[in-house]
Amino acid sequence: MSVVQRQPTQYQQDQCYQVERPAYLDCAASTPMRPCAVEAMTPFFVAQFANPSGAHRMARVSRAAIDDAREITASALGFDPHGIVFTSGGTEADNLAVRGVCGATGATALCPATEHHAVLGPVEAVGGRTVRVDASGNVDLEHLAAQLAADSGPPVGLVSVMLVNNESGVIADLGAIAEAVHEHAPDALLHTDAVQGVNWVDIAEAARPADLLSLSAHKFGGPKGVGVLAIRSGVTLSPQQLGGGQEADRRSGTHNTAGIAALGAALAELTATRDDEISRIAALADRLADRLLASIDGCTETVERSSRAAGICQLVIDGIETEALLVLLDRFDVMASAAASCASGAMEPSHVLAAMGVGRIAAAGSLRLSLGWCTEPWEIERAIEAIPRCVEQLR
Repeated sequence: MSVVQRQPTQYQQDQCYQVERPAYLDCAASTPMRPCAVEAMTPFFVAQFANPSGAHRMARVSRAAIDDAREITASALGFDPHGIVFTSGGTEADNLAVRGVCGATGATALCPATEHHAVLGPVEAVGGRTVRVDASGNVDLEHLAAQLAADSGPPVGLVSVMLVNNESGVIADLGAIAEAVHEHAPDALLHTDAVQGVNWVDIAEAARPADLLSLSAHKFGGPKGVGVLAIRSGVTLSPQQLGGGQEADRRSGTHNTAGIAALGAALAELTATRDDEISRIAALADRLADRLLASIDGCTETVERSSRAAGICQLVIDGIETEALLVLLDRFDVMASAAASCASGAMEPSHVLAAMGVGRIAAAGSLRLSLGWCTEPWEIERAIEAIPRCVEQLR
C-alpha cells in the first residue's frame, strides 16, 4: 500500500540527527532529547567529569551545574529548591514518595486503580488500597472519602494520584482530591505523579495542592535515567537508598551530573514553550483523531478531549487485536503503542481500561497515539493513511 512520504523534520534539519526516522507517535513512552539538553550534558562526559561531592575546583563546577538545575526545576514546579531531590527517574521518585512517607509515619497509602505500576507496586507493598474511578477515568471522590475514613488497618498517610494518566490522558482534578483528603484524613499527604502532566498543564498551578511531585526527564526531552521528587517544606520521609548522604540524606548516590544538567535545560525550554506547544499539538491530535474516527467503523475515543491532555489520544477499535495492528503499523514506519510500556515489551491487558469499565475484548483493540514536542505534521498524515488500511487488512 502507498503511504505518505516522510519529510525531514525541523528537528532533523537543524540538528545532528540527519537520518530518516519513522512516524513516531509514542511520546508518552519516551521522547527524543531536545538539542538544548544534549548541549547541556555534553561537557560533563569529558571536560567536567568530576564527582560533585568533592572539594576541589572541578568538583565545584559539577556541583554548580546541579545547583543551577535545582533552581530551574524548583521554579518550574513551584517548589522550594531545598525540596528538589534528583533521582534515577520517575519510578524511583514514586517509590521514594510512597515508601518514604509511609516508612516515616507508619501509615499506609491510597491510589486510584488507574495509576502507573510505579505507584501501584509501592502502594501494595505498604499494605495500601486502590480507589475506584468512573468511566472517564476520574477518581470516585465518594469512594476516596470512604477509604480515607475507614477504621480498619493503619491510618492513611499518603494519597497518590497521577496528574495526567499515561494511557487515557485524563487530567486529574487535584484540587477536589486535596479537599477530600484534608476533610477525611487531615494528616495525610498528597503525592502526584506528574511524569506525563508536565508537558500538558501549567505544572506549578496544577500541582499546587500536592505535597510531593514526581518527574522523569525522558518524557519531556531530557535523557533517560534521571528524574525528580519535589517535596514541600515540612514533609518527612524515610530514605530508601542509603550511603553517602547526598540530596540532604534523602537519596544517597553519586549525582548524575550530566543527566541533571540536561533535565534542567529541557525543563527550562519546556516551561518557556509549553503554551505554544499545547496549541500546536492539540491541533495535530484533533486532526488525527477526527480523521481516524471518520474512516474506521467501530472506533471510539476513551476520554472526551476537553478532559484529557492535548498530546494523548487513546482509541478503542472493534474487531482487531492491538498487537497485530502494531506489527502492521511498524512495517509502514508508524510507531504507536497499546498502553504503558513494560520491561519485556509484551502486550498486557490494560488495567487502566479495566478500571474504567472497558471489557477485556474491547480493550484488546486499544491504541494509544501520543504526540510530543518533536511531532511534525507529516507524521500525522502518515498515521491517518496507514492506520485505517491496517485495520481493514486485519478485519
